[in-house]
Amino acid sequence: MLRESTQIAENEVDLSDVVGGLSDATNIPNAEALVNFAEAIVGRENDKIAKARQVLFDELGNDATVDAAATTSAFHGFVRIADAIGIPYTTAAQGKDVPEIREAAGVNNFYRVQEAN
Repeated sequence: MLRESTQIAENEVDLSDVVGGLSDATNIPNAEALVNFAEAIVGRENDKIAKARQVLFDELGNDATVDAAATTSAFHGFVRIADAIGIPYTTAAQGKDVPEIREAAGVNNFYRVQEAN
């Protein structure tokens, strides 16, 4: 999904930002506000979620805030559903994920991936 959306937007994204954090080379508008919102959701911290959502609303407006909430929730939900029904990482993307993207994003360092190998 990330690869497709960056191609549509004709934007290059440094996937190491996924695990290494934002850098001066991060080429995503409002990246800090978006990351803070996503991190608050994953952390299940209601006060941080409310604050981060307000920052998004102030910076990007209602429609973009709704899009960010839907996207973040969907990605968070995909992982929870896969874990809940026992889908092992080795069957993710029907074995068609791109190893270079996995490595660049740091996914190979995640516990579940190491556990599967």
